[in-house]
Amino acid sequence: MTLVPMTAVTASAVPSVRPAPLDRLPGSADDDPFLRLATAWLIGHPTNTATAYRLDLEAWAAWCAGLGVHPLAAERHHVDLWVRFLTTQPQPRTRRPASPATVARKLSALAGFYDFGVHNAGVLTHSPVASVRRPRVSDESAAVGLTADQLRRLLTAATAHSPRSAALVALLTFCGLRISEALGADIRDFGYDQGHRVLRVVRKGGKAARVPLAPPVVRALELYLGDRTTGPIFVSTTGDHRWSYKLAGEQIGRLCRDAGLPAGVTPHSLRHSYATEALRLGAQLQDVQDALGHADPRTTRRYDRSRGNLDRSPNYLLASSLTGKEPASP
Repeated sequence: MTLVPMTAVTASAVPSVRPAPLDRLPGSADDDPFLRLATAWLIGHPTNTATAYRLDLEAWAAWCAGLGVHPLAAERHHVDLWVRFLTTQPQPRTRRPASPATVARKLSALAGFYDFGVHNAGVLTHSPVASVRRPRVSDESAAVGLTADQLRRLLTAATAHSPRSAALVALLTFCGLRISEALGADIRDFGYDQGHRVLRVVRKGGKAARVPLAPPVVRALELYLGDRTTGPIFVSTTGDHRWSYKLAGEQIGRLCRDAGLPAGVTPHSLRHSYATEALRLGAQLQDVQDALGHADPRTTRRYDRSRGNLDRSPNYLLASSLTGKEPASP
């Protein structure tokens, strides 16, 4: 079995681990036990989740390498130092410190990895993340949101750039998809269901969902696909492999700059903006929750950037009902 490729694995001394359980993991005695344990842990996760967790493990391994500590020899104070670094120093992708939600997600990934090493694989004796305090996640999302006018400008910039960019931005804007869901879809997933044009995507956790497509999205996809009938929907410029998350994200960043959008906009910002605009236009919270694939409505509420808008207060509706007058806000 091929080990999970890691771009950052420490060259520091490998700590002693329980040899018998280690022998049951993928790889050989010549392979770093961190890679062997990571491979075994990631096998049990859906592809998109495993990809995200692998990136978190790479970042953690790179941090440990900077300290001269092997990841399997790390202690709690190493994790605390990493958390301090994440929350106080600009991060490479966003150029600002990581949000509490991001840090909590990374710690959750690390905790899962080390718990697997202790309780399932039996290779480790303890987890350095076990008693680390998780940051309190605000009810407000830290992602940069876009107004309806800014979304229109981004759609215009994407259309002017290329059919591929137009199709991707249309999916993210009009459907609220995660970029991984859009990039993971194949042409066979683009079809019909009960009179609707739909796209079958794989959500977090590996659950499949059918996403109805509005006419602008259908037109953008059909223009981009042309005569292609098989393979991934979004392919590289050369057309020989699936468009990568990294390159697609960088392209959206360039489109945001072309459209004059504020700094810090990410593909996930479009998902947040989808929720805000849909709720502002009167969509029901439960319907938006289903469209985004959220298990908990509180997550959807965090995405709603107009949740504090006083014009939406039910106070006016109740007063109108009891007095027989038209509802009006000041």
